[in-house]
Amino acid sequence: MLFIREINPLSLKLLERIYRQSRHHQVRQRAPCLMLASQGIKVEKLMTTLNASYKTIYNWLKRWETEGMIGLYNKPGRGRKRTFNQAQEETIRAWAKQEPRPLKQVQQKVKAAWNIETSTETIKRILKTFSMSWHRLRRAVGGEPEPRQYEEKKAQLEALKRLENEGKINLYFLDQTGFCLSPSVPYGWQDKGEYLTIKSRRSPRLNVLGLMNRKNHLEAYVSTQSINSDVVITCIDTFFPVVNKPAVIVADQASIHTSHAVPLSFENERVGGKGIFWASHHLITSK
Repeated sequence: MLFIREINPLSLKLLERIYRQSRHHQVRQRAPCLMLASQGIKVEKLMTTLNASYKTIYNWLKRWETEGMIGLYNKPGRGRKRTFNQAQEETIRAWAKQEPRPLKQVQQKVKAAWNIETSTETIKRILKTFSMSWHRLRRAVGGEPEPRQYEEKKAQLEALKRLENEGKINLYFLDQTGFCLSPSVPYGWQDKGEYLTIKSRRSPRLNVLGLMNRKNHLEAYVSTQSINSDVVITCIDTFFPVVNKPAVIVADQASIHTSHAVPLSFENERVGGKGIFWASHHLITSK
């Protein structure tokens, strides 16, 4: 039979507080064991109530008798030792950032570098400790502009805005996009054998090219055909049948904007003698 010394009222209040507020599950389990034992509850009843073995109850009470409140907490070094040290985990994180999708490649690098057999689940747990998670990748632009060139383009755009504010030019922005009823299917955590579905249907793709100014006036051209340089030329011709002052169109560097067909088309007479010049992101300037 196990015995425990009487616990004073102050310690009982502290044990009750620990039981209710501690973030450690094992500590929250040990505190009520001590409170019940101090009330004279027999070990057999404690074993049933706390779902613990005789040896476990014995160790809890013994540590309380020898160490007091500190005995509620696990000592450092308990449990399974870490497979990787901090430097190795940092290296695993770097490898995962280089190859963010196939963790088997990271697994192979671990084997080759340190001769350690590990699972992809272990690698996932390591990555989660660095606040990394498995989620859908995003699309990005093709590349970053050269810093000096980027600053020059920003300065050009600010100059164009000032000219528009002074009433000397009309400034527009051109871009295009497409729409359809077939959704982009993302990744998501699901139960094994369960497949979440997203309603979709087959539909033709609608492509839209738009011209907008800084006052949010938008002119959009909708087509079911692919947007190419010829479509861009046609839309600009339609938008600018007559120009009463210089007009500037700012567009990105998509291939349909940078092809030779676009500047050549606006240099001839068939569009009313409007001269076109490419600058900035690109800037199409109509005079």
